[in-house]
Amino acid sequence: MVQGQTRSLRCPQSRLSPNESEPVKKTVMTGAETDDDIPLGERKTVTDFCYLLDKSKQLFNGLRDLPQYGHKQWQSYFGRTFDVYTKLWKFQQQHRQVLDTRYGLKRWQIGEVASKIGQLYYHYYLRTSETSYLNEAFSFYSAIRQRSYYYQVNKEGRPELVVKKLRYYARYIVVCLLLNKMDLVKILVKELSDEIEDYTQRFNTEDQLEWNLVLQEVAAFIEADPVVILNDNNSVIVTSNRLQEGGVPPLEQGMVVGQLVLADALIIGNCNNQVKFSELTIDMFRMLQALEREPVNLATQTSKQGTLEPIEKPAKRENPHKYLLYKPTFSQLFTFLSASFKELPANSVLLIYLSATGVFPAGHSVYEGPFDFGGVLTNTNRDVVNGETMQKRNQAQKEMHCLHPGDLFPFTRKPLFVIVDSSNSAAYKNFTNMFGQPLVCLLSPTVYPKSVQVCAKSCGSGRKNSSVRCIVTLDS
Repeated sequence: MVQGQTRSLRCPQSRLSPNESEPVKKTVMTGAETDDDIPLGERKTVTDFCYLLDKSKQLFNGLRDLPQYGHKQWQSYFGRTFDVYTKLWKFQQQHRQVLDTRYGLKRWQIGEVASKIGQLYYHYYLRTSETSYLNEAFSFYSAIRQRSYYYQVNKEGRPELVVKKLRYYARYIVVCLLLNKMDLVKILVKELSDEIEDYTQRFNTEDQLEWNLVLQEVAAFIEADPVVILNDNNSVIVTSNRLQEGGVPPLEQGMVVGQLVLADALIIGNCNNQVKFSELTIDMFRMLQALEREPVNLATQTSKQGTLEPIEKPAKRENPHKYLLYKPTFSQLFTFLSASFKELPANSVLLIYLSATGVFPAGHSVYEGPFDFGGVLTNTNRDVVNGETMQKRNQAQKEMHCLHPGDLFPFTRKPLFVIVDSSNSAAYKNFTNMFGQPLVCLLSPTVYPKSVQVCAKSCGSGRKNSSVRCIVTLDS
């Protein structure tokens, strides 16, 4: 999961809404009609709809080929995709009766278009860190459920359509988790569980265990995530990790504002057996919210004429740009890190959050340098047993699938903020500031009191990775 940034991309929050009233559906015409009996205008309507549908699918599938890092390369393509889906959504609303009678448009097909629009908004959020687009994704996912677009899909006799419905539920749950709509999440999980049970009973499929694993993951995530607070009335309050409006503490006397700004962040999760859902570990989930402001509803921002117009991005980003890297290899991590370093604006800080399994040195050397204390694990196909990597190597050789403190030294040429949450965080305690730039290292404790160990063990126990990995990736 990665993100980029845009400044001037025209986004459909200004032109596209699922809340427009649907046309009244009339009785489907019957009888043996030939193409010559169909009015020319209606034939053109069906032809135009097919063109927009095929074009939207082509552009949507092409999103997978966009570069995952960098702030500019993807903007124009995303804009074209938004434009086509805007036209497609409005077209089917304006010509629903003709499409029902002449094309045979089904409700699950409308739901599929709405689901892809929700995915577009969600991935736009991932690339820009603009939390307001989570609300836009939520509005489309919510409309699909409220209007029961997928209600009849189980009776189609096509398991691939039911899988689309299950994936929709999983994506909807992810968005609700990010918006802290925990009550709705629990309802959706129950509905997803019922849908999976019906799916496995109706079709003899091989992915039953995978979908059951998805349910186990989200159940563990719900249990581990919320910080529960009881108020004076003993009612539960679910707190948000995001920055609230007016929640910034006042500056101490004499402090200067505006010298450095947090502009970019890499959030890396590579812990063994940690609670996760899709490609978000619980640590990544909490940290990404800590770097965001509470979202606002873009649909409420209207122009003077009373119609929504494209909203220009402010010159100053509201949230720092983020890359979310789940179990990256060393080369992937280094590539994204280099891209962030290259595009870091002046007077800005790069934050690196490492939540990963510790890698300890094989032995002690005479000279203890930045590559002699171990570090944190990067992804590899080697076996992992009880959190320890199994590999035979010469003690004089360093672990190659490890991010050593010395690997980060070149990036201290610019202001750097490093947070290490690992069993070997101590490897970074002697982090050298070689270039005189601002540098901060926050390290997690490596030993916990016994009372905390019990809680950490229950919250940190994860599940094996699910092979249903397209939950928050772009659909086919």
